[in-house]
Parts: sequence; structure tokens; C-alpha cells
Amino acid sequence: MKKIGILHGEERSFPEAFIERVNSKGEKGIIAEAVKIDKVVQGEPSGYAVIIDRISQDVPFYRAYLKNAAATGTAVINNPFWWSADEKFFNNVLSVTEMNVPVPKTVLLPSKEHPEDTSADSFSNLAFPLDWQGMFEYIGFPAYMKPHSGGGWKSVYRLENAQDFFEKYAETDRLVMMLQEEIQFDAYFRCYGIGGKYVHIMDYEPRNPHHLRYAAKHQVSDALRQQMHDLVLTICQGLGYDFNTVEFAIRDGIPIAIDFCNPAPDAEINSVGPDNFEWVVETAATFAIEKAKANKPGQNNLTWGNFIRNATAATQPAAKAKRAPKKG
Repeated sequence: MKKIGILHGEERSFPEAFIERVNSKGEKGIIAEAVKIDKVVQGEPSGYAVIIDRISQDVPFYRAYLKNAAATGTAVINNPFWWSADEKFFNNVLSVTEMNVPVPKTVLLPSKEHPEDTSADSFSNLAFPLDWQGMFEYIGFPAYMKPHSGGGWKSVYRLENAQDFFEKYAETDRLVMMLQEEIQFDAYFRCYGIGGKYVHIMDYEPRNPHHLRYAAKHQVSDALRQQMHDLVLTICQGLGYDFNTVEFAIRDGIPIAIDFCNPAPDAEINSVGPDNFEWVVETAATFAIEKAKANKPGQNNLTWGNFIRNATAATQPAAKAKRAPKKG
């Protein structure tokens, strides 16, 4: 029996529907359930072929549990080693350097306050003052400031000018922030990407009240929707996300990726709406079953992005030349 587990916190609608959907398919030798943890022993398998992770971004204990599970053969969705290492600024860098995906102009900012157990002497390599004017000229105003590895729209500021920036920057304490150009958009979309092959494009209006954001209907061409579909695959395959949402702001007909690294993307029915909820439940269940069937016990069953795979391949020694046949 191969078990598919889902690890979650307060969330209810998606985990419960996911478990029911997997089990309703009646796949021989496969069952889904909520993950149960009574102890975590180093090097011992979790007992799950697949785990869908919906909470470890907020619970370090669960993150460590998932790494142990992954090291002993569980296919964890999403890869806990990668998303623990990545962050929004670095993913923007990869988008520009590796994937050729349009993203907003962005700069990285040191934390306003010194990190714990550091002093001014810890920052001997940091120029003082920083080139604020150069950054402002590059980004322009209005602009957004947000944590370089945050999520959920926490500690996000919209800034009108340099004075506004310095006032808000003073509130950020020890957070490492990034300053990003504001994209004045004509249309906006949020897209699910599952398994590096399934894409669902949702018309979205972030300026609407929360309960009306998915009620948007944008008049754009089929070609633009296909372009977004392809960019979602490029991003998810490049970063190695099995379950992700990608947001695009359309400016002058160009989809610009605004937010695209979400280890536990929103899938609550009251948030995304019944139609989108049905798609994500069905597709997540289908993909989890695929992963369970493909699982090889005791081996690495994680998804690694093209960036990691290409970097690993580049460091491998060249294949040895075939020996010339012996002369008769």
C-alpha cells in the first residue's frame, strides 16, 4: 500500500477535498490521509510515498520532518530543500539570468536594524551611505518594498517618493527587504502550475475586495493566454515547484511575473471560488497519484528544477571516450 499524506494547519476545505478525491478514484494500492506524526527518528522513513505540504513554511518542526521524509524516499510537494533555500529576490535573479522571464526591476536592501548578535563592525563591507539615489533612479516611483523572502502580503509597502521610502524603511526592523518597480497593468492573472505540466489561468483583480478578486474577466487574446501558460511551465520547471501559483501583470501586452514562488499557494474554496477549487483539487489528486505510482522506495523522489539539474550536470566529469576497438 502506498500512502499519500497531506500536512496542513488550520486549512480545511482543500485538505479534506483532496483526501476524498484521491480515495474516490479507487486506485489499487493507493490511499490518501492527513499526515500523522507521533515521533521523528533520524533516517527512519515516514511511511508515505507522497506528502503534500501546506504548512511547513510556518512550522520549522514540520520542515525538518519533511526533509527527513524526503531523504528516506518520500516525494514531498514542494521540495523542502529547494524552497528552504530559495527566496523571492534570488528567484527574480534566476528569472532574468536563466529563464528569460520578464520581472519587475528590483534591488536588494540590507535590514534597517542589525541582525541579532551583530554590530556595526559586522558590516565592514557595506558602503555608507548606500547609493540610494542610484537605486531610486533605477526603480522609479511609485514603487513597492517587500521582504526578500516573505509571503502573504506581510510587510508590503507602496511608496510614493524617497521621503515615503525612508519613513517606511524605518519600520522594517531586521527584515531584509527589496525595492521593486510598480507595474501599472492593464490586466492581471493568477495561474496554478501543478506537476510542471498542468496549468490553470485565472482572471484576477488584486484591487478588488478579497471576495471579488476572482470575479474579474479580462479581454485578452488567446495568444497572450498561451504565452502565460508557457511561462508558468518555464517558471515551475526552472525552479522545481510541483505546486505553485504564478501572478502576471500585463503591461503593454507583456506578461510580467510579479509573484511566482509559493510553497503552499492559496487553495481555499472561499478564496478561489468553486470552479477554480474544483480544478486544483482534481489536478492535485491526479498528480499526487502519479507521483505515488512512480515512487521508488528509499530513493530520491523529489522534483529538482532545471537550474539545479543543469548546474549539477555542468560539474560532472565528461564522459570517457569509447575505447578504440582492438586490432585483429
